[in-house]
Amino acid sequence: MTVTLRNVDIPDFGLPVERPAIPAATYETRCARAIDKSGADWLVVYADREHAANIAFLTGFEPRFEEALLLLGKAGQRIIVTGNENIGYTPIAGLPGIVTMLAQSLSLMGQDRSQKPDLVAVLREAGLASGDTIGLVGWKYLEGEEWDSAKPTFFAPSFVVDAIAAIVGPSALVDATRVLMHPVEGLRAVVDADQIAEAEWGASRASMAVWRIVAGFTLGDSELAAASRMGYAGEPMSCHPMFASNDASGPVIGLRSPTARVPRRGEGATTAVGYWGGLTARGGLIAETDAAFLEVAKAYFDGLIAWYETAGIGVEGGAIHEAVISTLARGGLRPALNPGHLVGLDEWMHSPIRPGSTERLASGMPFQVDIIPVPMPDGVTLNSEDAVTFADAGLRATIAERYPALAARFAARRRFVADELGVEVKDEMLLLSAIPLCLPPFWLAPQELLARG
Repeated sequence: MTVTLRNVDIPDFGLPVERPAIPAATYETRCARAIDKSGADWLVVYADREHAANIAFLTGFEPRFEEALLLLGKAGQRIIVTGNENIGYTPIAGLPGIVTMLAQSLSLMGQDRSQKPDLVAVLREAGLASGDTIGLVGWKYLEGEEWDSAKPTFFAPSFVVDAIAAIVGPSALVDATRVLMHPVEGLRAVVDADQIAEAEWGASRASMAVWRIVAGFTLGDSELAAASRMGYAGEPMSCHPMFASNDASGPVIGLRSPTARVPRRGEGATTAVGYWGGLTARGGLIAETDAAFLEVAKAYFDGLIAWYETAGIGVEGGAIHEAVISTLARGGLRPALNPGHLVGLDEWMHSPIRPGSTERLASGMPFQVDIIPVPMPDGVTLNSEDAVTFADAGLRATIAERYPALAARFAARRRFVADELGVEVKDEMLLLSAIPLCLPPFWLAPQELLARG
């Protein structure tokens, strides 16, 4: 079947108002599994404003303005070490039984250091001692081909690494980031019904923010004016809001923030909004129609269909990669990055979708369908990104029992994609976006969506 433009009314699937809460018992289970999988006496999780997903997954707390360390001991200790400002913020954590300790070196410069200025002393007071083994979780880890030294290295500040090593010695400190962030075995790679419900709260709202920007775009808008239509309501963000446009004098730089530039007819424009749980992006042409661009958009949409129809529980990441690569190639395109990756409170956690990957998708895996097509001429862009999660029959039954309105939204979105866009997705693929696979290539005709059939 061929891809065509179709006039489609996107239904109101409903948006959750209250963000679902992760139960305390879930946080406790996650922490117990993390320290057990580390095999260490202590698991130390580093966090800052940019790198907060790991500590938030384990506790429900994420530091603001300063750094923090979560210390999990094999005897059940749960300690958050942080600076002056977050001492009063740790009660927001959903993990019970947390002890909060002040380490003022984690505070912003110029603030008081008169009480607890020495991080090493604080860590000793927390219980770390010579002879202990420590697993340190940073914000990512290196593969073997990236680091061949016998001495381990860490994606965490050297100050933190040095402080821990001063207590236990460098040989007792190992990188435990894989415990949380491995693309198959990491605890964050497979999530439960509560985490899926929380993610859909953010992902669906992010998708509607993007739709308000695209559908509301009017000639004469500046990028700032267009982006303001997102209707931000204070949702926690996984990345900065994006809006970019350009003429044929240069590329459309999708990562940048909106400016006072006024996009004109015939130019490319792209926008993205990411909240905790998922990001949505859309890129297209500021026009009502353009025959040449439409052919490129059709080829790209075929690549999206290949992802949605190939991906599933038990499918190897390499097979998904090849399906997308080979389909896009027929239209002279390729993905700029991995065509899909794991998502969470951060926009990109890891990805089993790589060339030749034998890592298989599993029930509970949360994904960002992230296929950025290149090459694109200067002044032209195209993009469609949304969040999905895979769930077997048992997990879907749990969602239906605990979150019936959410299960109904998932079912309605699947029917819409099949009936209106001509794309059949497996029952196990949960569509978190409120505009699933809805790609209007022409921003001045947003009701015209690409569809198959």
